[in-house]
Amino acid sequence: MGGFAASLGLLPASMAHGVGSQVQRPLAVVVVGGMLLGTAMTLLSIPLLLQSVETD
Repeated sequence: MGGFAASLGLLPASMAHGVGSQVQRPLAVVVVGGMLLGTAMTLLSIPLLLQSVETD
């Protein structure tokens, strides 16, 4: 939830076209992508890891 909120907060910076956006835009795109990818991988990898370790 926190990663998703941070990604939404940086979304305007990643789509900016104003003064100074040449410096901030690439960084914002990388941060947004990393936060979304990290959140998605966590939501997928933790259940898969627990399922593979769990013994019945």
